Amino acid sequence: MIKRGVVVKQASLQSQTRSTVEDHKFSLNEFDSKNQKEDLASQEQIEKTIDSEVVSIPTCIYLTLEDLKCFEAVERQYEQWGVTFANCIAIQPSNPAFPTHSGVMVLMGAPKNGYLEATFLRPVHFVSAFVTSSQRLVLSAYDRDRQLLTQTVLPGANLANSDSTVPPNTLLSVSANNIHCVTFCAFDAHFTIDGLNFCC
Repeated sequence: MIKRGVVVKQASLQSQTRSTVEDHKFSLNEFDSKNQKEDLASQEQIEKTIDSEVVSIPTCIYLTLEDLKCFEAVERQYEQWGVTFANCIAIQPSNPAFPTHSGVMVLMGAPKNGYLEATFLRPVHFVSAFVTSSQRLVLSAYDRDRQLLTQTVLPGANLANSDSTVPPNTLLSVSANNIHCVTFCAFDAHFTIDGLNFCC
């Protein structure tokens, strides 16, 4: 529609100078060639934008834990997925106060009670997990230099079949740039972690 309008305008102006049909063809081809170049440049820009957006889509990993064995020390089992653990074992809770969120396996801080650490091989910007604890628990995120980035708190015990106003398997999460590791700390308490999720 735009091309026709431009061609008609050229024809009406050029008719006063008695231009030939060949002149109109040349000006039409020139117009088309210019538009094609602009279209190609525009298409390349769109493709570059799409490519950069695809690269920036976050990758999220959700650990189901079902491939672990009960009382197995958990350290490098998920290293291929970008995370290692310290002071961590897998358990199949027998105490109904610590129900699982999904499946039958959870993580627990041990041999030292009340502490569990996850370290990421590449920096992440989001970490979450379902937590059940016998006491107040703090989830903290640190950078590569072990500087505190952010933290969130489970305000008190959230055991099943208790008078706690907080339900078991409460979802805790932290979000910050360049998270290198997270710690779950509940002073001399027992807690379980299920469905650990992190995004790069």
